[in-house]
Amino acid sequence: MKRRHHGLLRTAAAAAMLFDGSCALAQDIEPRAYTNAPIGINFLLAGYARTEGGVAFDPAVPLTNAKINTDSGVLAYGRVFDIGGQSAKFNVVLPYVELRGSADYAGTPVARQVAGFGDAKMGLSVNFLGAPALSPREFAAYRQDLIFGGSVVLSLPTGQYDHDKLVNIGSNRWSIAPGLGLSKAMGPWTLELMAAATLYGDNTDFFGGKRRAQDPIYSAQGHLIYSFASGIWAALTATHYGGGRTTLDGVRGDDLQENSRLGATLSLPVDRHNSIKFHASSGVYTRTGSDFDAYAIAWQHRWGAGF
Repeated sequence: MKRRHHGLLRTAAAAAMLFDGSCALAQDIEPRAYTNAPIGINFLLAGYARTEGGVAFDPAVPLTNAKINTDSGVLAYGRVFDIGGQSAKFNVVLPYVELRGSADYAGTPVARQVAGFGDAKMGLSVNFLGAPALSPREFAAYRQDLIFGGSVVLSLPTGQYDHDKLVNIGSNRWSIAPGLGLSKAMGPWTLELMAAATLYGDNTDFFGGKRRAQDPIYSAQGHLIYSFASGIWAALTATHYGGGRTTLDGVRGDDLQENSRLGATLSLPVDRHNSIKFHASSGVYTRTGSDFDAYAIAWQHRWGAGF
């Protein structure tokens, strides 16, 4: 009985990995993004996040002297399934954001207070090595070593947008972010390294009808995670991203971005089907782009596959 109980705890802890980091909403910090979880499990997440400082929801908009606060709610659904004998995950995320504050853009003061839906996102991650597709019963005996995988996140231009306003919740353009990641377990410790590039479509109706194009933004993340036998885990995170120089109606901008952030995440299991996550992060270096503090909490429910 004790062995079975331990297996259920491990299955519950692994199941909680799908949305790890998603509760942080917009800062693109995702501990345990590349990991294994039982096949056939579904996830429902509801979360709240607050940001204070720069533009947390769209690091592509270069603002200075930003004093902008956002309060965001998020709903997300995900599922783990089998691709080529390895575990894969799909999720869809829909945020709702209330924004208020002021900033300078090209030396011009701007102010904004608005609420609405943000851009919806769909994500797919596929493990290539080290994360075999397992049932919840089989997963109880699984021990992670080295996992290698890839992911892609598609952002849809579904959010609130007003071309007469510089600061909006939605971005009025598509973006796609392919990435690769490694996850190495060493006893209760796990070290993760990830790299990604975000490619942007053009916003053809930017601030008065202009066309705004943007170079890719490249990012790298590192996570050090400690997992407790009870299913609790904690993570320390560092992330850096750069690039993203813009072109407005053919005129190249002097707005190359270079930003670094630090964050921490704590996940607490409530019972077999539910867990709560807390996240906080802060900017430590900003050349151009987002410089903000973020705080988040999320509840996650999981079901399916006999779990």
